[in-house]
Amino acid sequence: MTFLGISGMQFSGESLSNARIIVAEDSNVFTSMISTRLKELFNIDAEICRTFEDLQAANELSDEPVTLAISNINLPGAENGEALEYLIDINIPVIVFTGTFQEQTREKLLSKDVVDYILKDNIFAVEMLAEAVCRFLTNHRHHVLIVDDSPTARALLTSRLKRYNFRVSVAENGAKALEILKTNPDIGLVVTDYNMPDIDGFELTRRIRAVRGSHELRIIGVSSSTNRLLSARFLKVGGNDFMLRPFIDEEFYCRVNQNLDTLTQIQLARRELKSA
Repeated sequence: MTFLGISGMQFSGESLSNARIIVAEDSNVFTSMISTRLKELFNIDAEICRTFEDLQAANELSDEPVTLAISNINLPGAENGEALEYLIDINIPVIVFTGTFQEQTREKLLSKDVVDYILKDNIFAVEMLAEAVCRFLTNHRHHVLIVDDSPTARALLTSRLKRYNFRVSVAENGAKALEILKTNPDIGLVVTDYNMPDIDGFELTRRIRAVRGSHELRIIGVSSSTNRLLSARFLKVGGNDFMLRPFIDEEFYCRVNQNLDTLTQIQLARRELKSA
């Protein structure tokens, strides 16, 4: 089966039916819609937990690890967010599916390192949720290389990408990045800082493009500089995208997804042309 998400992502490949997914939600309408859609698209039988007590029992009475939880912020028996705190405390990845959302809610959710949040405020909400689930379960296919001479920046980007279930390698300079790329041909995305001491982001991009085209690997440049010409220069030397720091989590994840979706679509098109 091929799943074409509303953002344009494409999925076809290994079965996802072995994933154990818990849906912590007390709305009959949404639990029915979510469970039906996950079954139709991915052959996943979601476990429904309508109360905090159900959620605790689902985790504690089974030895099978939970792959992912889809959770409302509040549940009967946990009206102050205890269900979400519980899932995070036991290290279960969580996608929050909520109708209650304010700026302070967003900041609180992201500070807890939830995988993502989806709002129940439009007719595409369940489709967006299905796409988020699919991404989390298949992101391990993608190998991302982070290149930055700042240990803090490397740690932050690594944490963000691993939260979304990507495989991640890191390099502290351009020379190390080229070495890693040479021994890891499966890397499909490079996120590189511009300002590095030995080989800056421009030169690194040039050297990468000398051996690997955009149909094989995507490059996102990042910088804390206020120079607005940097983005144009990155694109001119072969970069695919550019972001100025500080950037918010949602923007970063969307840019990563868009580049990997484009790479997937290009590779599928090339395979179809070869087989035609």
